[in-house]
Amino acid sequence: MLYSTPRLDSTDTAVLERVDALRDHLRNAVRQAPATCTRDLRNALTAGAIAASNTIEGYRVDAKDVADLMDGEREVEASDENKAETLAYQQAMTYIQSLHDVADFRYGKELLNALHWMLQGHHHPLRTAGQWRKTAIRITAPGDELATDYEGPDRELVPGLMAELVDWLNDGELEVHFLIRAAMAHLNLVKIHPWSDGNGRMSRSLQTLLIARGGVLAPEFSSIEEWLGMPGNTWEYYKVLREVGGPVYSPERDTSAWIKFNLLAYHQQAQRVQHRVSRSNECWMRLMEHAGAHGISERQVTALHEVAMTGRVRRSRYERAEAINTQQASRDLQALTKAGVLTAVGQTKGRHYVVGPRFPQAVLDTARRHHVIVNPYAP
Repeated sequence: MLYSTPRLDSTDTAVLERVDALRDHLRNAVRQAPATCTRDLRNALTAGAIAASNTIEGYRVDAKDVADLMDGEREVEASDENKAETLAYQQAMTYIQSLHDVADFRYGKELLNALHWMLQGHHHPLRTAGQWRKTAIRITAPGDELATDYEGPDRELVPGLMAELVDWLNDGELEVHFLIRAAMAHLNLVKIHPWSDGNGRMSRSLQTLLIARGGVLAPEFSSIEEWLGMPGNTWEYYKVLREVGGPVYSPERDTSAWIKFNLLAYHQQAQRVQHRVSRSNECWMRLMEHAGAHGISERQVTALHEVAMTGRVRRSRYERAEAINTQQASRDLQALTKAGVLTAVGQTKGRHYVVGPRFPQAVLDTARRHHVIVNPYAP
């Protein structure tokens, strides 16, 4: 037996309608954005999701360093363990994103175990990856390793419960809004806890996959993992999982609070991304105006845009983004540095470029423009 999808109340329905409207507006904004802006934003959002989901599990790598690791850079400020976790999650996330429009797609235990191997295979054989757990599972309470916060179902029940979940993923409650189904998939997987480790990230990844399969937005815009990784939200995330899931596997419990939490996450993450898209587009337009007046090429605007939006750019990333060779990329960045628009930081290995004294202030003001995130459940 799985945890059941609750009936939405009138407030939930209204919030879900507003989430749909936000996502439709965001889709239109992304379609109208310059291709370079969209590419940069997709990379940044993916990096943010990976960084946040790993942070929830205690692996801390700054989103900018995650983006560099995704691009093949290894000279980043992170331990070998954190780098390994980041690259493993990137591998799983890349595959998940690629599945968003597969015509004959079906969920299956093989898919889930393969994704788990991508995520946890580098720990093998210390931790069995890609196989259902063969032991009991006990989650300790934060700050007290002797206190049990949650105890998963007996290991003998796991294969049957996962078969039931896979059947539901493929054919169950297809009339339910895909965002609600995605939230319930997350809850059921994390409560079954079918693997010895990596269950939280797998559950969040499965939710991302269901949202991406909904087809409203490109998969990079579909995750709420970045929102979940914010400190206050992470605390609430664990709290609602405890309250809804119970201390042991209890599928008869009411899941309404979990759905309300996810609707809040969907709404607020959509707000955040919408503000980011707006700032990104405006920064691009302002940079193009500045470039025309100061002899900066459109190609170089790509580097300046990334610096404005993320705080830095590396030569290797700029080189790949513009499909140019190393010499061209180096000349472009050196010219911008000589003009005072950028400032080089570090030696040749690991060097990156940040805002210089002559970087256009109007662009920076736009990139750093404040916004207000509203609570859709607030009166």
